[in-house]
Amino acid sequence: MKSLSAKNILFEDNHLIAVNKPSGVLVQGDNTGDLSLDTIVKQYIKEKYNKPGDVFLGVIHRIDRPVSGVILYGRTSKALTRMNEQFKNKEVKKVYWAVCKNRPEDTEGHLVNHLRKNAAQNKSFVCKKDAKGSQKAELNYEWINQSNNFNLFHVELLTGRHHQIRAQLAHIGCPIKGDLKYGAKRSNPDGSIHLHARSISFMHPVKKESITITAKAPQESLWNFFEETETKR
Repeated sequence: MKSLSAKNILFEDNHLIAVNKPSGVLVQGDNTGDLSLDTIVKQYIKEKYNKPGDVFLGVIHRIDRPVSGVILYGRTSKALTRMNEQFKNKEVKKVYWAVCKNRPEDTEGHLVNHLRKNAAQNKSFVCKKDAKGSQKAELNYEWINQSNNFNLFHVELLTGRHHQIRAQLAHIGCPIKGDLKYGAKRSNPDGSIHLHARSISFMHPVKKESITITAKAPQESLWNFFEETETKR
């Protein structure tokens, strides 16, 4: 991804811009030096509005590189500060779709674990509550659909820990399709994993209106099947 197209832009006004991130793209630049989504969005704004000099763009939240879906950026410092407060106060609802080979005994549940990040492995592990460096991780999941070989889960993220959904679903025997790091048997050909940030709901930081932004799943056969069947419901 080197530039933004209209299909990538989910929401845009003077205060915020939301983008449907493809898998494999960084939300924010890191030490790899790879082109990141925030750089692409800045260039889009600069060209569209003919802005001289640097463009302000605040990173409000992140999703993992192999994950696709909705990402929200602040276009002003006021919007960024107010959205950061909403995230801090857990006033933002984040919903993910996760595709897993296995289906747990309970088709819906509330998972509470403690996770500890291993920076050297770039991986998080479920651990005991009193383990040094552990953080509480909490989510709700619900099985909502199935194909011939895979299951679709609706996941509401209640805390924002490193690799949280990936680690917690793997812990109940449901590693995400393509996620070798957390127990999937095969990788996806494009290096993605079948985890998609489906929607984000929040109060507009300036207009004070309730907003929900939904991102279509990637154009891929299994995602297409679930997108089509869920849209028809």
